[in-house]
Amino acid sequence: MSLATMKITILDDWFDTLRTLDCFRKLDDHEVTVWNDHVDEVDALAQRLADTEGLILIRERTAIRAPLIERLPKLRLISQRSVYPHIDIDSCTRHGIVVSSDQHPGTPSYAAAELTFGLILAAMRQIPQQMAALRAGRWQIGVGHTLRDKTLGIYGYGRIGRAVAGYGQAFGMRVLVWAREASRQRAAADGLTVAASKAEFFESCDVLSLHMRLVDATRAIVTAAELARMKPGALLVNTSRAGLIERGALVAALRAGRPAMAAVDVYDEEPLTDRDDPLLTMNNVICTPHIGYVTRDEYELQFADIFDQVIAYASGSPINVVNPEVMSAK
Repeated sequence: MSLATMKITILDDWFDTLRTLDCFRKLDDHEVTVWNDHVDEVDALAQRLADTEGLILIRERTAIRAPLIERLPKLRLISQRSVYPHIDIDSCTRHGIVVSSDQHPGTPSYAAAELTFGLILAAMRQIPQQMAALRAGRWQIGVGHTLRDKTLGIYGYGRIGRAVAGYGQAFGMRVLVWAREASRQRAAADGLTVAASKAEFFESCDVLSLHMRLVDATRAIVTAAELARMKPGALLVNTSRAGLIERGALVAALRAGRPAMAAVDVYDEEPLTDRDDPLLTMNNVICTPHIGYVTRDEYELQFADIFDQVIAYASGSPINVVNPEVMSAK
């Protein structure tokens, strides 16, 4: 079937990377506009997207809510990958907009898993702090910790959590898991130790890494009281979503000394540009700007899927549709 040429807009491609990917050629038959900055204002977005028929999103960088959707009469497709808490699906359905989002079952983001373990190494060995001291003319500023024989806690045993657990085992760490019942059963079937309780889990870990999607059931699932149970020398790692932790609890816990350290890639407000944000001013915290999935290899994988969804829609056979009821209304 021949393809219908569409006017496609891509938002938030901050480094103009997508044009350089091999998979970008999949959009050769379409009229593509790429925006390299980030805007939140509905008026500005409505103006940019006024003629857009197909909108490509880079994860959750821009929220697509009803006030914006109502001003985009030409929009017919939103194509992205993974979860979609930033999209008002009901509003899209009411306005006849197909949302295609491949959930990529069985394929973890190895980029995110690798960053997680990189942050663990960096925090435990104080790599950023040692680098900063060396550049300032100081030779060694403290003593770090080895990972071997430490307990690595994996909270949420999904695809990424499972990959991080494997990295921990390769480093000689004891892996301890806590998660919902079905995930605990999978971890046990994989030969891992499952904590007897959530309290025991927080009390036992030397490194505790969060690996859950942010949904209503997991929002603020880590409380101040649970952080207070952590060892005074422990490290908490969050490369998943900031909202998994009770708002303000991590900063307070770090100031109280339990845990001793944190390494984070996600924040309550993104992009985070406030240099005075407490997490950015604490010497016991390592921060990265939500780069868990930001590698060329991961982009090639993700955007090949996203662009295939555009091609499928243009050919009249949408795929990975998360609001299939919109199809019956067409």
